[in-house]
Amino acid sequence: MFSGFDFGTSNCAMGIVNGGDSGGDSEVQLLPIDQDEVFMPSALYALNRDLICESAALLMTDKQTQDDYVSQRTRQLASAQRVRLSDDLSNDVATVFVGREAYDQYLSFPDEGYFVKSIKSFLGASGLHLQSIQLFEDIVTVMMLNIKQRAERSIGKSTSKNIDKTISHAVIGRPVNFQGIDSDESNRRAIEILTVAAKRAGFVSIEFLFEPLAAGLDFEMTLTENKTVLVVDVGGGTTDCSMVRMGPSYRDKTVRFDDVLANSGSRVGGNDFDIQLAGNAFMPLFGLNSHFKDGRVIPNQVFWNAVRTNNVGEQARFNGKETGFTLQQYVMECQKPDLLSRFIHMRDHKKNHQLVRIAEKTKILLSGQTHCDIDLAFFEESLSCSVTREQFSNAVESEVSSMIKLIDEVINQADCQPDLVYITGGTAKAQVIREAIELKLEGINIVDGDHFGSVAKGLTVWAQRLFS
Repeated sequence: MFSGFDFGTSNCAMGIVNGGDSGGDSEVQLLPIDQDEVFMPSALYALNRDLICESAALLMTDKQTQDDYVSQRTRQLASAQRVRLSDDLSNDVATVFVGREAYDQYLSFPDEGYFVKSIKSFLGASGLHLQSIQLFEDIVTVMMLNIKQRAERSIGKSTSKNIDKTISHAVIGRPVNFQGIDSDESNRRAIEILTVAAKRAGFVSIEFLFEPLAAGLDFEMTLTENKTVLVVDVGGGTTDCSMVRMGPSYRDKTVRFDDVLANSGSRVGGNDFDIQLAGNAFMPLFGLNSHFKDGRVIPNQVFWNAVRTNNVGEQARFNGKETGFTLQQYVMECQKPDLLSRFIHMRDHKKNHQLVRIAEKTKILLSGQTHCDIDLAFFEESLSCSVTREQFSNAVESEVSSMIKLIDEVINQADCQPDLVYITGGTAKAQVIREAIELKLEGINIVDGDHFGSVAKGLTVWAQRLFS
């Protein structure tokens, strides 16, 4: 059986063609993979980081793949056994959680385990040691194993047909560029990690497709005449733009290289909006922009390191011992030690991810209202703040400008204007993005897609063409 697999920065989804591999006019169906929901938050929580490798090995169903993996992870698996012994964890105790369960565990025990979200945003990072690469492979493998096996179980529940319900072929989405620096090498590293993880998860045949093109393929099924379409896909970790010829004359083709007139992408997306909002709206409550007793402004880097949860290096510095010593010194020298003490409490209890999560929810609220009052009582009783849409727009002005530059690049590469603009991706729902696109492409019709499901559906359409 084949599938379209959106391994997204914010959410993951998997689709099949309803009716199996028979093709025809069957519809794309997104499968429940997380508490009966078709979208799984891209998040993982482990009681201990060393247990992630063990979870991957236990979930693998192919004996040869499992044996090969175990032989490559002897040190990590031995560490996992030591953790189980020292923490008195029996073999039947769940130790690794994904999706909504990962968030539930993190919110319940933020300072006791290992939590990572927006996993895809780490792929392709430069300067990684072998140990870090292997950790990312293991995290992605555990995520993919869980998603694939849950998807297969949901197929079994929805049909009584005597067919093989194993998903063996997949088209996986990828951004135009995973990282902004040394993009060719970053893309190679990221695709390598995804491929290794997908093979270990049990996929036999794997193909990759640019996410904006996948989103466009879903939309193309609705076109009754040929159009030149600018696809703008604003995801959690990246923004991708493509100029594509679409319509009845193109949609049955299995080779679309000539139809893609231009591509452009950058590592800027919804996560960056969340980070900017968390930093600008919330961090002043934790000491950002406050002063030392001698009038100097406290260096702001430590505050931004706290909220840049999609940056491996900055998270390492934020959680490092040197930062702890520095903050203790700041408390003694600052004018408002209560703010810095609040910040230290957040750091000690690993609640920075929770703060960014609240910023994400605030962003979503502001797409439908002009202001909202945010309760931060989980940090401190009665702590709250009010955030306006104008504040949000000002906070993300640089990120929106970067997105508009991508549109400029695509139009210049294609040497033509689009007939219409198709916008998709969860972050594209933000009013500030739509307003910026309307201003840039005045008079050109803008069509909203399925902001969360278009990529998964398009990947499934492409999988049907390749594998059916």
